[in-house]
Amino acid sequence: MKAIAVRRETTDPVVIEKPRPEPSAGEALVRTLRVGVDGTDHEVIAGGHGGFPDGEDHLVLGHEAVGIVEDPNGTGFEVGDAVVPTVRRPPNGTNEYFERGEPDMAPDGMYHERGIVGAHGYMAEYFTSPAEHLVRIPDHQAPFGFLVEPISITEKAFEVAYASRSSFEWRPETALVLGNGSLGLLTLAMLDETYDRVYCLGRRDRPDPTIDIMDELGATYVDSRQTPVDEVGAAFEPMDFVFEATGYAPHGVQAVHTLAPNGVIALLGVPGSTDYEFDVGAMHGELVLHNKAIVGSVNSNAGHFEAATDTLDSLPAWLLDDLVTGIYPVDDFRKAFVDDNTVIKTAVEFSAYEER
Repeated sequence: MKAIAVRRETTDPVVIEKPRPEPSAGEALVRTLRVGVDGTDHEVIAGGHGGFPDGEDHLVLGHEAVGIVEDPNGTGFEVGDAVVPTVRRPPNGTNEYFERGEPDMAPDGMYHERGIVGAHGYMAEYFTSPAEHLVRIPDHQAPFGFLVEPISITEKAFEVAYASRSSFEWRPETALVLGNGSLGLLTLAMLDETYDRVYCLGRRDRPDPTIDIMDELGATYVDSRQTPVDEVGAAFEPMDFVFEATGYAPHGVQAVHTLAPNGVIALLGVPGSTDYEFDVGAMHGELVLHNKAIVGSVNSNAGHFEAATDTLDSLPAWLLDDLVTGIYPVDDFRKAFVDDNTVIKTAVEFSAYEER
């Protein structure tokens, strides 16, 4: 079967041939439909994130997948079921985090992430997975099912952020998304359902497809070249919730000063080492005196995937059409990895979906 992988000592994904996997006991065989491409994939390819499976000279890419069950293998699924796989797996047998259904809370060394670190991903014609790591989705979601994984990441971040405010009655009205990539725009649409006023920060000039989406959602675009993050509260209004999806380390500090009292920041970006001077005392004082909070969030579990399927159904069709700027066959896969301002979200298609 064909798979898209990156080899050791290279930074260029290639199509390789691999044997079609055989499901072990408790596993189902899944025929891959589409696999999304995101910033993490680019970081893995560049060698700035992740790691190869032990003893392998390559890593099959891809962690945002949707597929069709080809062989249930006694798992309880049925042939033809549309499914999305979760990302984390236990590295050497199970551990307490996986036993509790909380793999997203496992520390380094207690998980592999398929397509990212320690385990092959889903950019192949077929993959196998234990049943507990597959989430069934409605058939009609199959064409855009690769968006379930990124939506689940936001579901987890929301859960963590709201839990940090659970000691009092928190009534957020304003939200700011830092970053106008695909995750930021999906999050913006999710916030638009429950917040009175939403904002999104980026660094682009009109006309721009991401700003067009913001406008259509009724959000306010904030150009960080004109209004730095720490001045957004003064220039527009203080924010009850800030969702960071840029990976730019200073934003985590700067956003504290744009938070409203009792507000919370959720950090999702993973920056490299960054030298940045700031007033630690001022930040500390803001957090303490105004009951503000900063939380970090990574990965998601099956419950977040299940919530994401409901969210995907709630998103308007026009948003999915505008957000997904390209779906490419395996023979033309390199177009899915182009990274410029014309691209928002892409996917590689391995097989076409046929309605049951």
